[in-house]
Amino acid sequence: MSDETVRDAMVPEPTTLRVDDSAQEAGKCFAEREDVRAVFVVEEDGRLVGVITRKTLVREVVAAGKDPREVRLREIAEPPLFTLDPVMSLDDGFHQLEERDFERVPVVEQGGRLVGVLSRAVVQRRLAEDEPPELDPDPGSVLL
Repeated sequence: MSDETVRDAMVPEPTTLRVDDSAQEAGKCFAEREDVRAVFVVEEDGRLVGVITRKTLVREVVAAGKDPREVRLREIAEPPLFTLDPVMSLDDGFHQLEERDFERVPVVEQGGRLVGVLSRAVVQRRLAEDEPPELDPDPGSVLL
């Protein structure tokens, strides 16, 4: 795996919405696709502004009594805590996820344009596939 980069393992084209989209649009993303854990908020040119989660919508819109059709995502997007560079080695990227205890991290090119997301689960599956199978210490024995 040492030759691989973050770009090789990232999930390309994550769910994104524009800064001027409404909170209602973000809610629709979560309602329509159960696998969506976060919606990334980007400028017109693709630069990452922040992240919206279900928790963000509840805290910033629902609990605050705001109209989700009126709230723009630029108002509630949480800036990313950390990002990765797509040319970073996958070993280093995975180490950063583990060290910070993050499940997924946005991957941005120089200039801040969002290009993907690195997921700890995806990298762990990849690592498991790269491991050689365990050898049976006694080739004559039968494993039950």
